[in-house]
Amino acid sequence: MAFELERLGVHESVEAVFPPAELADFLADLPIEAAVVDDDGIDDCDAVVTLVYREAFLELDWIHSIQAGFDRFPRAVLEDNDVILTNSSGIHDRTVGETVAGYVLMFSRRLHDYVANQQQRRWERPEWDEAVTLPGSTACVVGTGTLGSGVAETLGALGVRVTGVRRSGDPVPGFDEVYANDRLLEVIGDAEFVIVTVPLTDETHHLFDADAFDAMRDDAYFVNVARGSIVDEPALIDALEADELAGAALDVFEEEPLPDSSPLWGMDEVIVSPHAAAYTRDYYRDVGEIVRENVARLETGAEFTNRVV
Repeated sequence: MAFELERLGVHESVEAVFPPAELADFLADLPIEAAVVDDDGIDDCDAVVTLVYREAFLELDWIHSIQAGFDRFPRAVLEDNDVILTNSSGIHDRTVGETVAGYVLMFSRRLHDYVANQQQRRWERPEWDEAVTLPGSTACVVGTGTLGSGVAETLGALGVRVTGVRRSGDPVPGFDEVYANDRLLEVIGDAEFVIVTVPLTDETHHLFDADAFDAMRDDAYFVNVARGSIVDEPALIDALEADELAGAALDVFEEEPLPDSSPLWGMDEVIVSPHAAAYTRDYYRDVGEIVRENVARLETGAEFTNRVV
């Protein structure tokens, strides 16, 4: 790995997450130029930090994705064109973990009901047996990587017993028990909260289908902070409408933004958030530290961290 890095573009697409100028300013002390660029400015760069993919990136030496997921980037095409791709894996553990803890607390303490009631100026307490405390409950986290480990850490601190599902079934710190993928349907059937944190791959596409929802308890809540296409959305809607699940918290969807016509908007026990589970005011700093580290590694000839292609 060797190339001359003189100009790093911060693509305007990152505006969906943080102001691109904030990242450019954060990187201003690097021995290279870091500047905000639009599509027309890509040709003047050697590398780019971006949210989206553009075909013009094939003329660059290095692309850094501000997300951990990289399913939107054509890895085979990048490899054929000798373009390095790095991602932001490792920075979302605490933010996503806290978001999931927020969902779980909303359901257990009925906070979403109170917010809805406030809009109607309605003074209404929950039924005597609706609100619960979390110690003694079980959450099954499907995917034990960075996101899953962050979820396990935050829920574990709230007294939740956390099980995990991964390919090997080998133990992972922070999880009380870990099981192999082939036991998925068995393990999710024992949890009050089922939380999805796996990356989107050919193997995980529609991993949660009608059979998976049928395997879950009818008093269980489903949480997806991974990718929308990991879930068969019509199957999830059917399960919710049939009261085969207690509810769901969904940060990602097969079509984003979620269409106005989706019945998920109107379900009392469904929390919809706009693919923002990892958002934090420090996001640009977290991304910037990975970029800064890789610029230093390029200077010394070391292998890039978080390299995907």
